[in-house]
Amino acid sequence: MNSALIIIFAVIVLSILLGIRAKKGKDMSLEQWSVGGRGFGSLFVFLLMAGEIYTTFTFLGGSGWAYGTGGPTYYIISYGAISYILSYFLLPKIWKYAKENDLLSQSDFFVAKYNSPYLGIFVSLIGVVGMVPYFITQLKGLGLIVSQASYGSISPTTAIWIGAIAVTIYVMISGIHGSAWTAIAKDFLILAIVLFLGIYLPVHYYGGIHQMFEAIQAKKPEFLALPQQGQSASWFISTVLLTAFGFYMWPHTFGSSYSAKNANVFRKNAVIMPLYSLILLFVFFVGFAAILKVPGLTGGDTDLALLKISIKTFDPWLIGIIGAAGVLTALVPGSLILMSSATLLSKNIYKVLHPKASDKQVERTAKWLVPVVALITVYYTINGGDTIVALLLMGYSLVTQLFPALLFSLMKNNFVTKYGAFAGMATGVAAVAYVTISNNTVGTLLPFLPQVVKDLNVGIIAMIINLFFLVVVSLATKPLMASQPTTIEIQK
Repeated sequence: MNSALIIIFAVIVLSILLGIRAKKGKDMSLEQWSVGGRGFGSLFVFLLMAGEIYTTFTFLGGSGWAYGTGGPTYYIISYGAISYILSYFLLPKIWKYAKENDLLSQSDFFVAKYNSPYLGIFVSLIGVVGMVPYFITQLKGLGLIVSQASYGSISPTTAIWIGAIAVTIYVMISGIHGSAWTAIAKDFLILAIVLFLGIYLPVHYYGGIHQMFEAIQAKKPEFLALPQQGQSASWFISTVLLTAFGFYMWPHTFGSSYSAKNANVFRKNAVIMPLYSLILLFVFFVGFAAILKVPGLTGGDTDLALLKISIKTFDPWLIGIIGAAGVLTALVPGSLILMSSATLLSKNIYKVLHPKASDKQVERTAKWLVPVVALITVYYTINGGDTIVALLLMGYSLVTQLFPALLFSLMKNNFVTKYGAFAGMATGVAAVAYVTISNNTVGTLLPFLPQVVKDLNVGIIAMIINLFFLVVVSLATKPLMASQPTTIEIQK
């Protein structure tokens, strides 16, 4: 076993120990397990939310896209800034409503706002199905990191199993508390590694960042610009909007917002987060540095750009530190995804279908669903082949279909009915599912459209369809809703 693997496995063991220690002195009720007893201050909430910035998606996927696609990569840094502006206004309202109504999951919010536990079931299914490709990105990245750091002695499949087992153990034991403590170690390590690599590699190989871009421009003149077709300006704008609207629609991120002590936590975070996300530029610099130094990576192998150039440049012990940082970028968001999926399935599906189930039964079901969700995700991770960014964009297209109904629910006079909310979500998800399963694009389905429309992200097209049916069905069913009760007690 080389020094790189020793460091990586030591970090995995440390994350499990942190998870076990985080449980100490706490009664692990479902509220403590899933939202930390609503007692997290600015630092913990910041780190949990920052887990959305520094995942394997940005660590490997961001550098891989810089390597493979060039200019379009900058959508990753653009949507974050818009998301944080939205969070300043959205999250305090969501937190306040969740606190007043003792909510524990994202689906609880829709159940309470739309007076429908069955809408909650549908929201849960959308959330879980959307989170599966997100969790796949984490496990896929983890497998690549450990396999490359072992110089091929450990296969990606074995590494995926090791990571899935580790994250399952500490989620079952300590829930969100383990995620929060591991996030502290992750953020300090990843910031140091990203800054170091993003500065050192361009200087080492090119003499500086400016010289690196000059060399790329000379070799690939159009590479750093948006193409005229495909990932064009209209694709860029629509993808930035899609991911900005969907940023807080992930159930694990939505649920993390419940853990705050007060609403002001989110306003502080909204000020700091855009500056924090600028560090992503250094991830891109690593991918750009690899273009001329480790040529020939294509398809899904572009996700290896950061690891390939690092292995070419550094000794095994430093590869171990880089790999350890990468592993933590998988474990922290992966743990939140597992926990949120299990909470949704137990509280908003199992409890609704079995209303006589006790709180203890719901809590126990949630914890035992963690390995079930992990096993399903491992299966699809091993048998799937898309790049990390492609997988995440598919998940975004699904969860963003929850955004219109959420936005209207925060208004004083919400005209949207539960039937309208369901119709909008269902048609939006159906559109995404059809295009994804049939492997089509807007352009292949409707070739007569102008190029600017054909290049739009399918998730945005789906959301337009969603809005149309949401409005039409809500207006049609408004008289029916007037005669029904306006509140429902959330099943706790």
